[in-house]
Amino acid sequence: MHLPDAVDALSALAHPHRLAAFRLLVRATPTPLAAGAIAQALDVRPSTLSTHLALLERAGLIGSTRDGRSILYAVDQAGTRGLLTFLVADCCAGKPELCGPLGAAAEGCKSS
Repeated sequence: MHLPDAVDALSALAHPHRLAAFRLLVRATPTPLAAGAIAQALDVRPSTLSTHLALLERAGLIGSTRDGRSILYAVDQAGTRGLLTFLVADCCAGKPELCGPLGAAAEGCKSS
């Protein structure tokens, strides 16, 4: 991931509703959630939530699929992995094994 993409992804997460939606989808992985279920779980109006979900999708953090009349959302694992790898790439002066669990996660992200 390049710096402009990381800034876009972090900007997309920099709102309470978007961050809550993203974290909800992370917890639900690998099961996608319907937009209505996300709105209900977060107590956010569906019309407001759709704007937030669109921003997360444009940032490459989530994806959507249509299932009949419903739109299902799930974490974009490649996009999320790219952001996390970018954030911890220089962990502990390039020696992620020194960073404990976070460093181990970074190593796992690089090899996936």
